[in-house]
Amino acid sequence: MSTRRTLEQIREEIDALDKELHTLLNRRAGLALEVADVKSESADDPVLYRPEREAQILREVARRNSGPLSDETLRRLFREVMSACLALEEPLTVAYLGPQGTFTQEAALKHFGHAVAATPMATIDAVFRAVEAGAAAFGVVPVENSTEGVVNHTLDMFIASPLGICGEVELRVHHQLLSRASVLADVQRVYAHRQALAQCREWLQSHLHDVATEPVNSNAEAAQLAAQEIGTAAIASAWAGEQNALNTLAANIEDKPDNTTRFLVIGAQEIAASGEDKTSLLLSARNRPGALYGLLAPLAEAGIGMTKIESRPSRLGKWEYVFYIDMEGHREDAPLREVLSKLEAEAALFRVLGSYPRVAR
Repeated sequence: MSTRRTLEQIREEIDALDKELHTLLNRRAGLALEVADVKSESADDPVLYRPEREAQILREVARRNSGPLSDETLRRLFREVMSACLALEEPLTVAYLGPQGTFTQEAALKHFGHAVAATPMATIDAVFRAVEAGAAAFGVVPVENSTEGVVNHTLDMFIASPLGICGEVELRVHHQLLSRASVLADVQRVYAHRQALAQCREWLQSHLHDVATEPVNSNAEAAQLAAQEIGTAAIASAWAGEQNALNTLAANIEDKPDNTTRFLVIGAQEIAASGEDKTSLLLSARNRPGALYGLLAPLAEAGIGMTKIESRPSRLGKWEYVFYIDMEGHREDAPLREVLSKLEAEAALFRVLGSYPRVAR
């Protein structure tokens, strides 16, 4: 005799679990409101958004996961729960490089969840200005791509801006060729951001080598243009294609299948240690022999991993450069605190851009 349950029995158990989840979600939301009340009573200007606390929760979600849902799926679900609960306490306004439909918007929602008020800005400069002026609590901007390297304009903004780095987001980027046309032969021009054109260079050369390409401010703008102009196509996300009612002529046309873009969360809030952190610095070396070695030696001597170093013209003097360095650890960790003290004494310019939770992979 078969012991397999009937479909009706399984559905009854699902319904019962859904009711339990519903009750637990509302209970969690109630506790979040209670947390907000306690914070408000103990501080005149309480900090309600705690990214280090969220990072710890999401890491624990992955550690205790035994499937069948993936770690990434569960992190996304819990992110949305935390986002909705935070919105009950204090809705966050987040500025991002727009318009709507950009990968930067997707990164912002991945990091903060869909309960935030996400506001598109026309340029990277505008994202910084919105946060500096208090029109947004945080901003999200692209900083580097695994194929095409750093976004120099984002790094340059930190030279003059008082803002720091509060977090990072990594997003696997898939480019679609979108158009009102139904076949490739009808495409006479392709719009895209310069980075997207570079990331799809080989595919374009192979499939549309006689077609003109035109760079625009964002892939979302490219999709809007393709929706308005006959005979054109855009390189953009599937989301942008849906928003503009475009056909997908070719999917995932990026030259590198692991094409990933890293984004920074910018703001004025200092982030406490989460246990798995990264610290970013802005430095310039004194004009003397061995100056750069003097900046890097304390890291090696302390056994602190440096995950990235980039140089940019300082804009403060001819042939003067600043260095952007990412390293493992939080600025309040004892070993790193000692190293930072040595670097500050050695450098001509020294600024900690921020310590923040390392992105989960």
